[in-house]
Amino acid sequence: MRLSKENTLLLVIDIQEKIFQKMNEQVETEANILRLIEGSKVLDIPIVWTEQYPKGLGRTIKSVRNALQGHEVLKKITFSCLDESKIRNKIESYKKKQILICGIETHVCVYQTAIDLMERNFEVHIVSDTVMSRKDLNYHIALDKLRDMGAQITSMEMALFELQKVAKGDTFKAISEIIK
Repeated sequence: MRLSKENTLLLVIDIQEKIFQKMNEQVETEANILRLIEGSKVLDIPIVWTEQYPKGLGRTIKSVRNALQGHEVLKKITFSCLDESKIRNKIESYKKKQILICGIETHVCVYQTAIDLMERNFEVHIVSDTVMSRKDLNYHIALDKLRDMGAQITSMEMALFELQKVAKGDTFKAISEIIK
């Protein structure tokens, strides 16, 4: 299904200091995550932000934390965001059926959250250049399994332009600048 900004929420999962340092493709992925967050703001897409056991894994990396100022961070100890009632209730409170997902790790928290969202009839879009694992094998297996289960696999640029829909107006100009 095509993304629509009226029906989409961005879920930012566990982009935390200690685990981020061990991920592949850090520089490019971090830049894409920041673009996705900024684009979501331009398009007025709500954002839900989580941290997995921050006492042990540290806070969200500084650049992402700064980009998410004004948004509440929701802490969890479960792999799936939906296993925490506060996070599940926050997601459901927006009444959006399409969930864009970025974060780490692709094969653990992203994967389990995506499955739980699909089981609750959400349409899940994994933004492939904004999710990471320590090993490429785990990253690819997770994306393949999620695709087989019905998740949509997209990219940051593809998702933002799909949400924008038309090549005109102030939001188009802003999205174009973010993509550059």
